[in-house]
Amino acid sequence: MATPPGARGTARPATTHPRPATGARRQVLTGARVVLPTGTVPHGRLTIDGTKITAEAPHETSHGTQQGTAKVIDVTGHWLVPGFIDLHNHGGGGASFSGTAEEVQKAIHTHRLHGTTTLVASTVTDDMDFLVRQAGLLSELAEQGDLAGIHFEGPFISPCRKGAHSEELLRHPDPAQVRKLIDAARGRASMVTLATELPGGLDSVRLLAEHGVIAAVGHTDATYEQTVEAIEAGATVATHLFNAMPPLGHRAPGPIAALLEDERVTVELINDGTHLHPAALGLAFHHAGPGRVAFITDAMDAAGIGDGRYLLGPLEVEVSEGVARLVEGGSIAGSTLTQDRAFQRSVTIDRLPVEDVVAALSANPARLLGIDDRVGSLEPGKDADLVLLDENFELRGVMRKGDWVVDPQLA
Repeated sequence: MATPPGARGTARPATTHPRPATGARRQVLTGARVVLPTGTVPHGRLTIDGTKITAEAPHETSHGTQQGTAKVIDVTGHWLVPGFIDLHNHGGGGASFSGTAEEVQKAIHTHRLHGTTTLVASTVTDDMDFLVRQAGLLSELAEQGDLAGIHFEGPFISPCRKGAHSEELLRHPDPAQVRKLIDAARGRASMVTLATELPGGLDSVRLLAEHGVIAAVGHTDATYEQTVEAIEAGATVATHLFNAMPPLGHRAPGPIAALLEDERVTVELINDGTHLHPAALGLAFHHAGPGRVAFITDAMDAAGIGDGRYLLGPLEVEVSEGVARLVEGGSIAGSTLTQDRAFQRSVTIDRLPVEDVVAALSANPARLLGIDDRVGSLEPGKDADLVLLDENFELRGVMRKGDWVVDPQLA
């Protein structure tokens, strides 16, 4: 993919390690454009006590450095938006979510430096025994709050649309095998991507829906009619819409039309300039509406680092000029995207309204995951997860649960 300027290896000099908890310290951020569910407040104030947002109010005019016992930070001229949520991410910082606990933590922290304060770890097609073991490891990290859940992308996908997945490890979505993975995740499975047209596909969708796990249609060769069946059975997400599925046709509309037209479906989009033409992005926003789009990265190990040779599952990947492709066959193999660059591109190149981009990066995925009572918007009572952006939508600060992961850079 063509990575937006500054996306690869962007230096964040203020903070390069997790910061200690600050306890009940009160912070007040003043003067920014604060993006709320009701719209943007041009000169807003956000108050944080410990880990939570406790108040927000418009038109703050005082720019002192202390307000009672609170630390007041003047962020005039900047944007304050909710922390980003990534539903579909395979790794970053040279590490993979198929790796060790230490490697997983490295990938999580890499994306936090780029504003992703809530992250679902995605696996890639592999041997079932390995996926079961990895589900156990990832579930432990989810239980301690480092991950929002686990997404299994494969092995239940179509060999016709396998993308960067190992064909010899693919299998039909037998409900017993799907159940094996979600059981291994110990209640932390968030989503499973399926080619629902394969034998067992619809029964697996029903199984996932019964267990409160998102069934996502993706890496599929389904027809329009088969996709409608899958949605009726309980599928509610389109895995990276347009990619790894038949193109939209005027006589054979395929899965794209079915997924776009149904109000029950949230569509994932990878806005990196390579996976989607801007017209395709616009088509998705027009038909699905801003309430049904979730921006994802589909990032792999190279995100936050740069070019070189990497592994995606068992397959070797070459990253050149920010584009990740399989060494054998040349298929696009995930991305090197980070969510801050997806935000910047969406606003400055695609000219989407800031509020719609915030919905796609925060509110919509939070609602889909069922965690919108805690994250996804800057409202009192929610976690103090936020991103500070300058007037050019460059990242200038990241806060997670009241602690600055990237200290404010205001000069």
